Amino acid sequence: MIVLGLTGSIGMGKSTVAAMFADEGVPVFDADAAVHRLQGPGGGVVAAIAAAFPGTTGADGVDRAALGQAVLGDPAALARLEEIVHPAVAAERAAFLADHATAPLVVLDVPLLFETGGERHCDRVAIVSAGEAVQRARVLARPGMTPARLDAILARQLPDAQKRARADIVIPTDGSLGDTRAVVRRMIAGLRSGALA
Repeated sequence: MIVLGLTGSIGMGKSTVAAMFADEGVPVFDADAAVHRLQGPGGGVVAAIAAAFPGTTGADGVDRAALGQAVLGDPAALARLEEIVHPAVAAERAAFLADHATAPLVVLDVPLLFETGGERHCDRVAIVSAGEAVQRARVLARPGMTPARLDAILARQLPDAQKRARADIVIPTDGSLGDTRAVVRRMIAGLRSGALA
């Protein structure tokens, strides 16, 4: 099995590219989706978050907006939250890998792959990347997004240029969807054949 880490900063098109891998039959572990499950109603980290951050949970699980306010700009609070969430996500990732142990290729879709040291669990790392103007336009088109909020998010993420330098493969996403899909298909073929192994 080849474990491919897939990452990229906000607005770079990582979720779209992850879906392209899934469309090609490659099992994809979505770390964000795992976090949403863990923080949803009855989720595995809700009680611990409620204890550490009173007032941020309810019948629907974690109130992400309230939790965001509780940790925004507070590195110690963010570290406490990560100590709760990261081990739970790691357990989900391990279960995913066990479930797909016979697959020739799997993708770990992790937004903060480099920031959390997640690349050590991967054989190869691919980054999705687009120009800064394209990135900002995509993100600022999202409901509720502001330039200040985007800047705060980007401050937590390794700069795109550094991610590109550390990745094995760069998937450009500022062209057409067809162009990106062609790159993904070539990548899958190369990884499966050993040309990119």
